[in-house]
Amino acid sequence: MMDSDLSEEDLEARLAVVRQDHADMDAAIHALSHTALPDMMLIGRLKRKKLALKDEITRIEDLLTPDIIA
Repeated sequence: MMDSDLSEEDLEARLAVVRQDHADMDAAIHALSHTALPDMMLIGRLKRKKLALKDEITRIEDLLTPDIIA
């Protein structure tokens, strides 16, 4: 099922989940970055996943926000 087929409530629920995942990913990256020997490959993978979550947040927000034509 595509996101555009979901109800507004479903989209808002998904948005909340993705925002929490994004925040959790940010906390994990921060914690790993401050270890004695940070695993830069793992941090890089987490950063790419975090960016994908940000893209999904933007896509869902676009679906929830009607286009305003001036």
